[in-house]
Amino acid sequence: MATTQLTSAASSISAKGFTSFEGLRAVKISSFSPLNQNCLSLRSFRRGAALVVKSATTVAPKYTSLKPLGDRVLVKTKTAEEKTTGGILLPTTAQSKPQSGEIVAVGEGRAIGKTKVDLSVKAGAKVVYSKYAGTEVEFEGTSHLILKEDDIVGTLETDDVKDMKPLNDRILIKVAEAETKTAGGLYLSDASKEKPSIGTVIAVGPGPFDEEGKRSPLSVAAGNTVLYSKYAGNDFKGVDGSDYVALKVSDVMAILS
Repeated sequence: MATTQLTSAASSISAKGFTSFEGLRAVKISSFSPLNQNCLSLRSFRRGAALVVKSATTVAPKYTSLKPLGDRVLVKTKTAEEKTTGGILLPTTAQSKPQSGEIVAVGEGRAIGKTKVDLSVKAGAKVVYSKYAGTEVEFEGTSHLILKEDDIVGTLETDDVKDMKPLNDRILIKVAEAETKTAGGLYLSDASKEKPSIGTVIAVGPGPFDEEGKRSPLSVAAGNTVLYSKYAGNDFKGVDGSDYVALKVSDVMAILS
């Protein structure tokens, strides 16, 4: 008798957006009415929870030329490392996304006020760019990136990041080594070492353009020891194992002396 009453009571329960209970079986939600405009509908939540995979745009073989516009450049990206330095094969998920490549085409430049300024990079230059910048394009069967000149960190003349020449208002810093001991003399594990935010400036860019299209000198110079925002810029590992960071001069907070 009690079971019959409970089932009957449950079957009579209904509300806007909910189907009726059926003997306390699974509840089906057909829609969700948000309490306010800042809430997400259940349908939107389900769509948002789905994994979004970004894929490259493939240019059909009939197109044999790709000309970037404005201050954009076309970069042929370097292939990802498939092995460690010790020769161990890396799975696709562990392969680091390349941050360097060769410029194959450049735009016509940009206008600053009434002045037209050419790009600082030319076709053939090897460049390092921000890790998640640009639009991936599959062109002539090869991976490329279309990105703005401002997304290029610097140019490379060798395979060692210490030889990078920063562009515009960027600087290259050799990061100071992390402290291995506490003030009381206790050794720190690698996991507990604080990420340094102090380093020595190795190279500086030529400076940003002012409103008249002229370069403005930077406020720091090579050799300066600086304090910078801890999570700013792009991190790199040099051939000798040293850590470097390339960042905008606006991320430098102070010069130490």
